[in-house]
Amino acid sequence: MGFFSRLKTGWALSMDSLQVLREEPSLTVFPAISGIAGAIYLALILGGAVFLVGPNPGVVMYAALFVVYLGTSFIAAFFSAALMYNAREVFHGRDPTLNEGLAAAWRNKRPLFAWAVISAVVGTILQALESTDNPLAELASFLFSVAWGILTYFVIPVIVFEDVSVREMFERSGQTFKETWGETAGASFGVGIVTALFTLAGLLVAAAAFFVLGGTGLGLVGAIAIGVLVVLLAYLGGTTLGAVAKTALYVYATEGERPQQFENVDFQSAGR
Repeated sequence: MGFFSRLKTGWALSMDSLQVLREEPSLTVFPAISGIAGAIYLALILGGAVFLVGPNPGVVMYAALFVVYLGTSFIAAFFSAALMYNAREVFHGRDPTLNEGLAAAWRNKRPLFAWAVISAVVGTILQALESTDNPLAELASFLFSVAWGILTYFVIPVIVFEDVSVREMFERSGQTFKETWGETAGASFGVGIVTALFTLAGLLVAAAAFFVLGGTGLGLVGAIAIGVLVVLLAYLGGTTLGAVAKTALYVYATEGERPQQFENVDFQSAGR
């Protein structure tokens, strides 16, 4: 299958994922909880780090950075796992509850935490490389970031749906990405376009509200409120949409079955 055909398949995948989100809007609850929990965690950790780091951060700063990465990675992974579990349940014609998704994530808390630890170590090392004035170190950091993102793209669904070791979770994730790289690129592009269009439309509404109210202080407050709301909704929608598309890609790559909600996606031509 050619590259552009794969992109076309990925675009159709993102559009059908949008339809899934319309039918099951409760999936957006998981990114919302994740965002709130992550913000609270950051506030607590960074607030304490201000008193610990001092004028000469050194090792303490990187230790605090590791703790930040660890907590935020685990929170994001945990609620992504819950979302993907429920998404696959929807694909199979079931109507899962929020508790079912959270229970599935909790059952996999140990591998999810292991993933968060590894992710935090890698994130801290990359940040240390980027903080240097060495162009070669910065280039190495960029290249490794790209390779790391590819290797770990399907780590969360692998953890949720397969009983694998830490080493195997990376192997299975990399293998799945290799089989779906074109569709993954197309789906990511589609999700990005949908999110950008929604954000642009909302910001235009905010600007219109400002001018309709004559550019007054009330209009400015209203425009800012609409803009913030739009950005938050775009984040929730884009995050959920990406997770649904990723779950569908994982299902067809590993199970060889086309979810019934993805009738516009030619999985058979895409191949496993």
